[in-house]
Amino acid sequence: MVMRRPLGSFILLAALMAAPALARSGGMWGPGFGYDRLGGNRWDTSRANSGPDSREGKVEAESFVARDSRAQLGHGAVSVTSAPGDALTTGDGSAYEAAIIDQLVKAGYDTAKSDPTGGQLVELKFLRDTVVPEETRRKPVSGEASVGISNRGTAYGMAIAVDMTKPKKALLSTRLDAQIRDRATGATLWEGHATVYTRDGDPRWSEQAIAARLAAALFENFPNGSTAVLAAR
Repeated sequence: MVMRRPLGSFILLAALMAAPALARSGGMWGPGFGYDRLGGNRWDTSRANSGPDSREGKVEAESFVARDSRAQLGHGAVSVTSAPGDALTTGDGSAYEAAIIDQLVKAGYDTAKSDPTGGQLVELKFLRDTVVPEETRRKPVSGEASVGISNRGTAYGMAIAVDMTKPKKALLSTRLDAQIRDRATGATLWEGHATVYTRDGDPRWSEQAIAARLAAALFENFPNGSTAVLAAR
């Protein structure tokens, strides 16, 4: 007859029955320790962290160019602004604006001189969302104890799982949209969006690092439109 219950219910019973069992097996550290009719004592450390999410650090980027607008892109005066009410206007959007300006300069634009009546305008939008919530705290030690009683004696066994890993922080997605418009006519010349997935609190992904990665992805093939999934760096 075999009875299985949570480990906590058998702590006292196992202690009381350990003495005769150990005496028959040669003592606490004797050759019989760790084995009995119920399969022995098993220490399971297989619940280790399964590793990073495959999306961590990857960037998804997509951009579009308006028909017959390619010749207007990549030169002349340009200025950068955030959409009204966007998160970049209420938070610290300087890192994202600076990263976009750096890409615009590389593309051939003049960002030093603003033309309030002409030139082009880049409008940014920012969105951050939780893709996978933070893991709940695990029990470091858990398991089950079994006691068997028969006409040949009493046997006991334990199965213990040890998990010393820390709960993972939330997996976040950060998306940056950019739209280039002709200031005089309001016509959209080019637009794109890029999303990166990062772990909350990861020291490798500061706000500046995220901004630089998203801006580079947006302008990867500027002024052409493109769709790409860029590997983590």
